[in-house]
Amino acid sequence: MTAKPPGSPPLANVLNAHRLGLDTQHEAMAFIRADSPVCRSEGFSAHSRVQLINGSRSIIATLYQTSTDLVSDQQIGLSEAAWRLLGLTEGCQISISHPAPLESLKKVRSKVFGQRLGEAGTNAIITDIVAGRYSDIHLSSFVTACSALPLDLNETIALTRAMVETGSQTTWDRAPIADKHCVGGLPGNRTTPIVVAICAFLGLTIPKTSSRAITSPAGTADTMEVITDVDLDLANMRRVVDQQGGCFVWGGGVQFSPADDALIRIERALNLDSEGALVASVLSKKIAAGATHVVIDIPVGPTAKVRSQAAAASLQSLLEKVANEFGVKVQSIITDGTQPVGRGIGPSLEARDVLAVLRSEPGAPADLADRACLIAGALLELVGKADAGAGKAMAMDVLYSGAAYTKFEAICRAQGGFREPELAEHSRPILAPAPGRVTSIDNRRLAQAAKLAGGPDDKTAGIDLHVRLGDSVQAGQPLYTLYTEAPGELAYVIDYVAANPDIIELTKP
Repeated sequence: MTAKPPGSPPLANVLNAHRLGLDTQHEAMAFIRADSPVCRSEGFSAHSRVQLINGSRSIIATLYQTSTDLVSDQQIGLSEAAWRLLGLTEGCQISISHPAPLESLKKVRSKVFGQRLGEAGTNAIITDIVAGRYSDIHLSSFVTACSALPLDLNETIALTRAMVETGSQTTWDRAPIADKHCVGGLPGNRTTPIVVAICAFLGLTIPKTSSRAITSPAGTADTMEVITDVDLDLANMRRVVDQQGGCFVWGGGVQFSPADDALIRIERALNLDSEGALVASVLSKKIAAGATHVVIDIPVGPTAKVRSQAAAASLQSLLEKVANEFGVKVQSIITDGTQPVGRGIGPSLEARDVLAVLRSEPGAPADLADRACLIAGALLELVGKADAGAGKAMAMDVLYSGAAYTKFEAICRAQGGFREPELAEHSRPILAPAPGRVTSIDNRRLAQAAKLAGGPDDKTAGIDLHVRLGDSVQAGQPLYTLYTEAPGELAYVIDYVAANPDIIELTKP
């Protein structure tokens, strides 16, 4: 046992840290023997919440008990998340104790029983979430309560404000500050890098932060990470923006609205995505980044996140009302969500599409270019850079002149370098079983197949889509191609596709 440093807690509550190498993603977990003296003296039981302290660092973890030799009775085994948060080295001593009661859970229970959340209650909940005091069970309760009794306007404003104030914020010495967002649910649709390049070339300041995928085959940060470095801190993000006018940065690195990552992870696992929570998620990051003008893409389709024009109109209205409370000008664009945008689904394949559009290569996805110019044009009009109705044409001129690609490459190099995307070693085309016309494409199941292929963790894995709605195909013609980094994954995803033959539906000619 290492020497006890000055100011350490009593030895009765101290155990030696042991790294288990256990990847639990975000949740901090601790393992001790059931017959440990500390376990007996403190009355800890399996699945207790415990406070762990290493010097000035403190976390709340979920405790599990073991009767095997996983750890000795003088050790506490820790997951990678706990180990990282506590900044540990093997064998160092940490204290374990009962945490203080979570008063904010009373507000969660009130919401469960139909009461509205006030600003103080919302602040308390989000503060505890950001501090890591909520387990996934607690988070699930809050997310479910906000879906069962949807947030009203005041609750949505309060949630947005709390999410902004519990994270980093930045301001700029210039205006306007432009930004864009897509509410998601559509494979591909990697417009962000193209929009940023166009707008930055035209002199707009657009400090774009993006998320990684949680249950989808790629997020914008995953895609851009194929090409350049995206894990920048706030100081380096500002450096890039000051130099180039825009950036493509992972939001987790700059800590804008850190509560959002925890909530999104639970929402997607439960397949819950309430309107108020979505609005707070989107706007909190834009407000924290100092945005003054934001264009939001809302794809609508039967297998997209937003499935009806009525739902899109409701979301559009709430976005504008909440943004107005924070002095942010928002314009929402309702777009086609009936099929993927671009051909690639997965980080490298989507990066390939982005570069093809920026380089105006033959065969570049025209739908991706068109949507990117639509969004860039709307943003140019919103900030007053282009006259009403003239923004898209201005964006297209920049794109097809090659100026957007030059700016894109300069931003990448400012962020740390430029790399060409590669494709996975193993591939298999999925063929049309009979002649016909493509009448529907299931976005959700296509995205699931790309994820089973390995995305987003395997950057080169995913799906290359070869057909669009309305296309006529012949028997044996490739509908899409699967890419995986291992033959076992290829076999697994082929089985999934075989069990879901109507991912792409064909109507007989």
